[in-house]
Amino acid sequence: MADQNVVSVVALEITPGKESDFLILIGQMQGLVRRKGFGTNQLLRDGEHPRRYYDIRIWRNAEAAAQAESDRDVEELRTRLAKHLQSTPLVDVAWAVEIGLAAAGPWQERRVRSDRRAAADRRGPASAFDGQDRRQVPDRRLGPRRTDGPFDQAQGKPEAGVVAAARIARDRAHAAFSDFKVGAAIETADGKIITGCNIENSTYGLTMCAERIAMFKAVSEGHRAFTRIAIVADTSQPTTPCGACRQILWELGGNLDIILADLRDINSRHQLKDLLPHPFDARFIE
Repeated sequence: MADQNVVSVVALEITPGKESDFLILIGQMQGLVRRKGFGTNQLLRDGEHPRRYYDIRIWRNAEAAAQAESDRDVEELRTRLAKHLQSTPLVDVAWAVEIGLAAAGPWQERRVRSDRRAAADRRGPASAFDGQDRRQVPDRRLGPRRTDGPFDQAQGKPEAGVVAAARIARDRAHAAFSDFKVGAAIETADGKIITGCNIENSTYGLTMCAERIAMFKAVSEGHRAFTRIAIVADTSQPTTPCGACRQILWELGGNLDIILADLRDINSRHQLKDLLPHPFDARFIE
């Protein structure tokens, strides 16, 4: 078991008005756990309870989990976090799982079906793994938004930078056959913006959409948590992601905020769970 990941899940109920302070501290905890080599922490927000989060602790192995529990720096941060919590009910006890890529997160875990049923019995009705919102990723930027980048002129509107980036990306589209240019910009949990544009090919099946290019670029650069994606096209009505893009965005990004815009205005905002209500994901692969 020494080489297997150990995972535990804890539900956190945030005190009203303390969400920002909580997210800053949880971001510090994530960085601390990674730097010390204990493993990784991931955070999910409950889709039906905005102040409820699930802290998913993925320890490198049992020894690392024990070291983290006794680490002074970790304990100090947990004490500070507790000041912003109304309660910290245990959702799941620690269990050993095999993870194909530890950095890819708990959704790629491969467990026997009996383990999942046993965990569900212990958790009761409220579970981080129940329902389609379990992969929702909150905005986890660790402080004020940067204003030193080419896309960070938000002027008080959090989505302005990502939309501006998507508009610039659209100009780079290679749409020689359809002349239908699309730009996309995805924002990571730490505030970075990565862009993509549609690239067409003479064998049309090899054409790639802007949304998938942005996501693939982001993942290839090491990002694993995202808050939103902006999609821009020069159309009279909002241009939504195609079915393939919705599946990829869900699989790699969870319940993202989707911002649809044209060259002048933001036309609409959606959550990915509403655009892809019944996704196929790792729950079906066992």
